[in-house]
Amino acid sequence: MKQLLKKCLFVFSLIPIGLLAQSSVSGTVSDQVTEIPIPGVNVIIKGTTNGTTTNFDGNYTLDNVENDDVIVFSYVGFTTFEVKHTGNSTLNVSLEEDAAILGEVLLIGYGATTKQDATGAVEKVSSEEFNSGSIVSPEQLLSGKSAGVSVTSGGGGPGGDSEIRIRGGSSLAGNNSPLIVLDGIPLDQRKLQGVRNALNAINPNEIEEFVILKDASATAIYGSRASNGVIIITTKKAKKSSPFVIDYGFQFSADQITDKVDVFDADGFRNLVVANDGDVSRLGSSNTDWQDTIYRTANGAIHDLTFSQGFENFTYRANINSTHKQGVLVKDLYRRTALNLNLTGNLLDNHLKMTLTTKGSFDDNLYADTGAIGNAITFDPTQSVRVNNSPGYPYEGYFEFVNGTTGDLESLAPRNPFAQIQQNDNKARTKRNITNLNLDYKFHFLPELKFIANAGYDYSELDGKQFITGKSATQEEGDYANLYSGLNRNINLDLILNYKNRIEAINTGFDLTGGHGYQEYYILSDVLQSRGGNVVTDKTDINRNSLESYFGRASFDIDDKYLISASYRRDGSSRFGPDNRWGSFPGASVGWKISNESFLKDSKSISNLKIRGGYGITGNNEINQNYGYLGVYTPGQSTASVELGGVFVNTLRPEEFDENLKWEETTQYNAGIDIGLFDDFMTINFDGYYRETKDLLARIPVAAGSNLSDVLTTNIGESRSRGLELGIGLNLARKENFNWNVNLNGTLQELEITKLNLSGDPDFFIPQGDISGGVGNKIQLYRPGYDPSTFFVFRQVYDTQGNPIEGAFVDVNGDNQITEEDRQAYKKGSADAYYGFTSTLNYKNFEFNFTLRGSVGNYVYNNAASSTGYYASMFDTLGDYYVNGSTDVLNSNFSEAQLFSDYYIQRADFLKLDNASIGYTIPMEKMILRVTATGTNLFTLTEYDGLDPEIFNGIDRNFYPRPRGFVLGLNFTY
Repeated sequence: MKQLLKKCLFVFSLIPIGLLAQSSVSGTVSDQVTEIPIPGVNVIIKGTTNGTTTNFDGNYTLDNVENDDVIVFSYVGFTTFEVKHTGNSTLNVSLEEDAAILGEVLLIGYGATTKQDATGAVEKVSSEEFNSGSIVSPEQLLSGKSAGVSVTSGGGGPGGDSEIRIRGGSSLAGNNSPLIVLDGIPLDQRKLQGVRNALNAINPNEIEEFVILKDASATAIYGSRASNGVIIITTKKAKKSSPFVIDYGFQFSADQITDKVDVFDADGFRNLVVANDGDVSRLGSSNTDWQDTIYRTANGAIHDLTFSQGFENFTYRANINSTHKQGVLVKDLYRRTALNLNLTGNLLDNHLKMTLTTKGSFDDNLYADTGAIGNAITFDPTQSVRVNNSPGYPYEGYFEFVNGTTGDLESLAPRNPFAQIQQNDNKARTKRNITNLNLDYKFHFLPELKFIANAGYDYSELDGKQFITGKSATQEEGDYANLYSGLNRNINLDLILNYKNRIEAINTGFDLTGGHGYQEYYILSDVLQSRGGNVVTDKTDINRNSLESYFGRASFDIDDKYLISASYRRDGSSRFGPDNRWGSFPGASVGWKISNESFLKDSKSISNLKIRGGYGITGNNEINQNYGYLGVYTPGQSTASVELGGVFVNTLRPEEFDENLKWEETTQYNAGIDIGLFDDFMTINFDGYYRETKDLLARIPVAAGSNLSDVLTTNIGESRSRGLELGIGLNLARKENFNWNVNLNGTLQELEITKLNLSGDPDFFIPQGDISGGVGNKIQLYRPGYDPSTFFVFRQVYDTQGNPIEGAFVDVNGDNQITEEDRQAYKKGSADAYYGFTSTLNYKNFEFNFTLRGSVGNYVYNNAASSTGYYASMFDTLGDYYVNGSTDVLNSNFSEAQLFSDYYIQRADFLKLDNASIGYTIPMEKMILRVTATGTNLFTLTEYDGLDPEIFNGIDRNFYPRPRGFVLGLNFTY
């Protein structure tokens, strides 16, 4: 008993010692130079999972700390700091910027460099600079953020596509979009039918940064896919030795259209009919704004949940995203459920690093019939949506125009736009997985030598179905069904050797890279269509293409002053014949870090000064055809089917082909200067470029002949472009409780077709730029000496009061008659210059950000007005009905269509408040709450009369309007 009592007393005597040995440590972590507190610093006991992070004010509290424990403070961009706990309850730490880590921010092709050592036109846009709001598609984060980069959405549909251009593009028939590389995988951006945007599989909230490669010296390492630049996307990963963190974000959005097309209301239309001696008996008694019937306030919700943690040799980050976004067009709906998982591990004494990233998404789409947008403009506003008190009325009770005598549907009349949407059900589901495995092995016998294997797999499949009831006025032949499906598969494998070292004797660092790459694309599409119970289309298309590559790069840093880099790539593409299959793409660049010279090294005013220049050749094999050099047969149109035994059978037709089809090849020169003043209080980046493209690919009209095809893809011309790009950054305030950064970027650009040649015809041109009104009309021409978006129109003659005289045009060639020869180049759809301005302000726990964006020198052809703004289109109808039109007819007084008059070419310079956000952060003991309110597309200043001056090709054809949005966001971090 005594022994037991002694043992108990001994155990109890140890308890206070253990309790006294454990304590809490609190303090503040700040920047060593600015003394500004740093939020989000990882504070962890080394070798354990016991840790925390600093709050918004840089404060932390770490519990259960024992004497002699080593506390580790780590944060991206700063040197990791370790300190042994000696019993003090307060520990304040100042972190020092790590120049090496800060430099490793620019990913380039198959490697990385620092901003200080970059010799090409390379720019990073990090998550702190992104546009905010209810963003569904990742490219929207970039709009207005970088000189030389334009992002133009194709309309206001939820999750809709955008046109991304770096330095304007260079091709006529090929793809002008940049190559997108996601975590090492060059993405397949071709869309299956039913896919809104090929980039929607990427959750914008999971993107860490974009790195934009603009000039050929930077992009040549990507060879045949890089003529239009490269955008490298890196997604977020957990940090090493970081505590377990849960992050939840929620956004609620409401979107509305900003304006409507100016057409006549019911009273105005009645007055117009009377004024033009029309038959008022054709009019109804209602007052319907048809645009109001098809547009709505669209709501949306985005949920984002993230778990992350980092250990000494392993990190993970898992994200689940749920997006529900209505379109402003009735019935339009986009839903996405996405899972992102990033894993990293270090093995073999940190000689082997493994990174696995996988992204899975399920997209559900309910499409509204966008054809209703045009019908809402032209449908008679005196008619009602539905016919009341008329039992047995067809078309499910929706009003449609019928002949007053026969009762037959007026087949040439516009359709009821509301009915058009409601009677058309079009649904599609897309499943996509993008997975990348990266192995990075440093050889034990030579750690400077690395072997890198990068394997990627991008797979998507789609199933869609569309049904339009036979009771609809659009389907007089009976029910219409369209079953469509597809599959895309993209496999990528890169094997790379990299050797990086220094020769101390001559103070020179070098980085050598060589590798082999292989990428294979496979796409399958299947369509089955029936009308009135009869199969009208049943076809399956299978396309494959592959690319094999060998590449190398050598970079040298001499005395931390002189930079030299050269690369070479050899690509072989299955899209071209054996004689033209392989292409060579070299690149070279140099740089001089003048600020590191002895005469500037200690300068207090110039913190950075570097000049650089580069040259490179890139190619383009994205020609929208996989077998353009082969004679192939493709399924004909449904109108060309043949009836055999009561069954309609599709026909096959031979396609035109060019056995000598070859690469487009672009040569580019770039010169730039980077300046930092007063410890980077001001930074300036200025670039000038000149680019020539030869063997331009174009789709040209040819005589159909025996091939039954009238279009041929072939190499036909040359083009050149040049431009200036300026980026200015200002750190206006860098205080403990007040930070204010301003960034301005501007771009001047010019693109010209210099040569088009077909069979030696010096006057050869290619019509393009489809417009509404009539059949087959085109308002733009590809013609030597002009920008590809140039309008070719008649020069309108005006009276002394400035009113256009109908049918009176300038006889340019003086032959006393108006012919096609009098159609002359007048303005263009592309801008002479565009710019962006971003302000980011933080005061204590408040933040306020906004982005302005605009363009100068771009013009728009107002096809919405030209196709409906004349009296004949409204009253000279081939039936018992009248058609509404543009109120511009009161200005022009045109009786007949004047589609090719320069009257409709309108100046479209604009300034937009694209994005504005205000937020407040509420720090708590173990949680941070952030509340934000954001507005998007808040206002537009422009002289253009239409809905929106920002139209990619410069032709306004009643596209889906971009809405104004308001977003409330909540974010919890624990």
